[in-house]
Amino acid sequence: MGRLKFDIPHTLAREEARLRVEKLLGHWSNKYGIASHWSGDAARVSGKVMGISLDADLDVREGAVGGEVTDPGFLLREKAKKYVVSKIRDYLDPSRSLSDLGD
Repeated sequence: MGRLKFDIPHTLAREEARLRVEKLLGHWSNKYGIASHWSGDAARVSGKVMGISLDADLDVREGAVGGEVTDPGFLLREKAKKYVVSKIRDYLDPSRSLSDLGD
């Protein structure tokens, strides 16, 4: 299977962006049992979300969070990418405080 690439700009400090991505991955862990492993500012993520296998690499950088996620195939491609990208965007939204974000 192929990989879908994404790059989501943000205006936060890199450290703040990483904290927010960590919180999102914690939310996915609690809700779906997703596993994540960090190495520096890069995370490897794997598991199932809403019945779709999720295998992703995330990279938190100054000004953007980028990565690749396993392409679940034609029928679910847009839905899967939209979900991942929208959740990351939500968590990187500077108008929301870290404590306002879901656990």
